[in-house]
Amino acid sequence: MIIDNLKNAEFYYNLHNRMATAFKFLLEEDLSELKPGKYEIEGDNIFASVESYNTKAKEEGSWEGHRKYLDIQYIIDGVEMMGCTDLKGMKLSEEYNQEKDILFLEGEGNFFTLEAGNFAIFMPQDIHMPALSADKSQKVKKVVVKVKLD
Repeated sequence: MIIDNLKNAEFYYNLHNRMATAFKFLLEEDLSELKPGKYEIEGDNIFASVESYNTKAKEEGSWEGHRKYLDIQYIIDGVEMMGCTDLKGMKLSEEYNQEKDILFLEGEGNFFTLEAGNFAIFMPQDIHMPALSADKSQKVKKVVVKVKLD
């Protein structure tokens, strides 16, 4: 997992051959104007989902992971707490859904807070719990850029 501010995106372009394209979307689009929904960047190799929701209590969260894509979760507006832990030590709670590239797990992890302008990169070994309230429930607008790892 990586946590940083979007102004430092260039440092991560070499993590994967599609990362520069993914970050350029975040840097060049007027994200505040994007409506919730899916945005194709490079077919199914790179796409973005813009989300708007109220954060929830940690007890209502779910640990999730992916196998085919990494996530760049960028906070456009608001503050969100997220959890992260390694795949090792987690217990599968729901079978892997290949079509949606998601699996759900149970276990323990560490938590951190992201503010507007910050992002977190989650690789397949990084099991994460997004959309949590940092202090109290609040409206968050976020974009999740999915980057295919083949």
